[in-house]
Amino acid sequence: MQCMDVEIGGLPAVRSAIIRLSVATAVGMMSHACLAQSLPTTPGETLSGKHIVLADAVRGHTAVLVAGFSREGGSATGEWIKRIHADNAFANAAVYQVAMIAGAPGFVRGMIRSGMKKGTSPAQQDFFVVLTEDQKQWESYFNVSTDKDPYVVLMDSSGKILWRGHGSAPNLEQKMKAALP
Repeated sequence: MQCMDVEIGGLPAVRSAIIRLSVATAVGMMSHACLAQSLPTTPGETLSGKHIVLADAVRGHTAVLVAGFSREGGSATGEWIKRIHADNAFANAAVYQVAMIAGAPGFVRGMIRSGMKKGTSPAQQDFFVVLTEDQKQWESYFNVSTDKDPYVVLMDSSGKILWRGHGSAPNLEQKMKAALP
């Protein structure tokens, strides 16, 4: 059996098909990458009881999101928040602490919220967001590899991620600071 080489627009049909497939694949990959960069639009609730969608709250602002996906990871977010608030370089950034508790049974979530609220000053409760849905989307956004670490994203006012990391603040804060616009 012989392969027919038909010309389409100056290129043989087979080569043309390969190029179209390659372009379509590249566009698809770029679209997937852009989707992965988009902040999920999951509704949440602040510790002060206000409903919030983080994607709306940070739109138009340089922002830092510090997220925990387990008790251990969540406990370590507090250190990040303290260090960011103590650093004047982040004075103009919107800073939110995020707790993903979708994996906790419903009857325990109230106790978890109550414990977090007791450990958070009233002034910071509007900036502490509890999420109970879309865990996989948030894990994808933060590139979660282990739930034992705190995860941090620095984004510009257009929502573009400038820096992303996970682990302890003393080891990573300077790297994030260097990425500020």
